[in-house]
Amino acid sequence: MIQDILVSDELLTEQFVCRLEACKGACCWEGDWGAPLEAEERATLDRIWPLVAPYLPEASRRQLEEEGRYTFYPEPGEYGTPLRPNGACVYMTTDEEGVAHCGIEQAYRAGAVDFRKPISCHLYPVRVKQNRALGFEALNYDRWDICSAACSHGRSLQMPLYRFVREALIRKYGQDFYDELAAAAGYWQRQREEGSDQP
Repeated sequence: MIQDILVSDELLTEQFVCRLEACKGACCWEGDWGAPLEAEERATLDRIWPLVAPYLPEASRRQLEEEGRYTFYPEPGEYGTPLRPNGACVYMTTDEEGVAHCGIEQAYRAGAVDFRKPISCHLYPVRVKQNRALGFEALNYDRWDICSAACSHGRSLQMPLYRFVREALIRKYGQDFYDELAAAAGYWQRQREEGSDQP
């Protein structure tokens, strides 16, 4: 537990670094639901919509104008980004190499908006799970075969998952949370190394 957040040990043990040239951003078009959205993010998408629209394909703009900037998905019981008829996130764009990008993030990088992208996308492959019955959040590693190249790349760079999503963790929970998590990871690593030295 880090500040009442239950953190899976896989955030410490697994290694991960995205390789967009390998997966082409498949997490933007694979899956059954759109990216989860928090309540304040839904309000933000409504607010910044006119500034994001120019960065999206025409078909996506029409769909978002007609259907709204977010959708409620009954099975997970949460709001998320809408999907195109082919299953891709409606905010997705592609470059000349066929790599998926986020139109919201493109607007952010251009200085048009102050919102980078949904925190669920920024944190990925870490997922936030709400345990409403017990009143806490859990952070879990969403293991998926489309990210196999990212796992191999992470191992080659010795990059723990929690460090890969450092910026997103700080954005959501603050610097103090991340510092406590990093300290716990350091302690865990020392214990592991000392244990391996035992006969």
